[in-house]
Amino acid sequence: MKFYISTTGIKRVTILNGGAVAGAAGGPTARRFSHRTVLPAVLILAIVLPFLFVRIALLLLDSASVCTSSFDCVGWNYFRGSDTSMLTDELMRVLMEANERGAIDDGGIEGSPTSFSDLVQDVTSQRQDLKAFALKTKAMMERKVRSARYHESIYWNLASHGVPKSLHCLCLKLAEEYAVNSIARSRLPPPEFVSRLSDPSFHHIVLLTDNVLAASVVISSTITNSIYPGKLVFHVVTDKKTYTPMHAWFATNSIESAVVEVKGLHQFDWSYEVNKGVKKMLEIQRSIWSHYYDKFRQTEFELEGGSYERYMEALWPSCLSLMNNLRIYIPELFPELDKIVFLDDDVVVQHDLSSLWELDLDGKVIGAVVDSWCRDGQGDHCCKGRKYKDYFNFSDPIIASNLEYDRCGWLYGMNVFDLEAWRRTNITKTYHQWLKLNLDSGMGLWHPGALPPALLAFDGHMHPIDPIWHVAGLGYQPPEIGQEILKTAAVIHFNGPAKPWLEIGFREVRSSWTKHVNISNILIRKCRVMG
Repeated sequence: MKFYISTTGIKRVTILNGGAVAGAAGGPTARRFSHRTVLPAVLILAIVLPFLFVRIALLLLDSASVCTSSFDCVGWNYFRGSDTSMLTDELMRVLMEANERGAIDDGGIEGSPTSFSDLVQDVTSQRQDLKAFALKTKAMMERKVRSARYHESIYWNLASHGVPKSLHCLCLKLAEEYAVNSIARSRLPPPEFVSRLSDPSFHHIVLLTDNVLAASVVISSTITNSIYPGKLVFHVVTDKKTYTPMHAWFATNSIESAVVEVKGLHQFDWSYEVNKGVKKMLEIQRSIWSHYYDKFRQTEFELEGGSYERYMEALWPSCLSLMNNLRIYIPELFPELDKIVFLDDDVVVQHDLSSLWELDLDGKVIGAVVDSWCRDGQGDHCCKGRKYKDYFNFSDPIIASNLEYDRCGWLYGMNVFDLEAWRRTNITKTYHQWLKLNLDSGMGLWHPGALPPALLAFDGHMHPIDPIWHVAGLGYQPPEIGQEILKTAAVIHFNGPAKPWLEIGFREVRSSWTKHVNISNILIRKCRVMG
């Protein structure tokens, strides 16, 4: 190859192959480049080459932390262009796959990172892909959510244990009133109405409570909605500590149409056997409480799928309350009565109860609602959460051989008791036997609560009544009761931690209780009971 350059200036460049001279006859064809062609090409290269250099340098820096070799990624990034959209699409895809995978088991949650820094360290140290990152992120978030729910439940239950300042103030003011005001110490009921206390022609209602405000709401709502308020006789039993404020309230807020008796436990003349039985029952309940308290302190509940809730229920003050446990001794408390309606202090009466005393219990001892949420009498919606399997441990052979797994449990809180039929049975003795058996078996026969031993003791002695008489569950979170059922129910029951006199009570149903509080009372206003 030879180059020939003109001596008159760079106007033309001639390239010949095979030693031939440009323009020679028969010689090889010459390739000629004009300066008009070369100069634009040189200018374009001068512009493009710096840009390419900068681009390659940026890609090398960007890929240095991702690729093991910079040159492995240069070509891919260069031809691919911007990787932001593709990375976003890939991340969305793996997140959707993690979401569609369903819940992560407890083992996966337990092994998940506890913080974002732990997550980053775990993923980068093991060089895991996006899918592993998404699954670990999901497990960490589920762990956080479960932990938050756990702490919410703990604080919620702790809030239910306290006595509001307003109620404490009310009791102190009433006790002071009892000490200085002779009217507050007047006899209940007045002498002219004493004969009604044992007259079977009247409608007798029993309350076992140490809550003055709650007792006033139960009695007020019952009288307000009664067709025959003059036939009502209320028997309020309370402890020695609450007796003076309870007596002062009903003595100074007298009810003209009905009779109210307030009696303290210290005023009962019990037999030696009854005293011994009550003492033994409280000792067993204290042992059960201590057992679950120790387990609650020593066990990590955050990852046990909500099992801590049963431990919290065992620690409710009602489990140790003497008033709550004395209902099994109602025949001994009222030996002169034959038929009564028992009401818990956390209920509100919305309709007349007179026909309850006319109910035929068919020789049974207790009349109770089995379930007020049942749809068409069958299916999974019947007594949801209140079947025997929800109360008892059927892995124990004693329980499995005596009870039916899917049987519905009846409701405590609004019950009709035939005390005459009760006295012919050994229900109270059976109740104590089951308590002792549960204690001897390590508290493993049933879940904590007052209802399971009662279900066992009254087995075969319960008569179901119309579900419209009693709707329960307004103290649990959240209350899942329809407004139509709520309005037609004769008695609504705020069983559960969220009592209506507490700040954690649910506003959706709390108004049904607060409207029966006597806000015109000067002590109610002074203590700011209603805020």
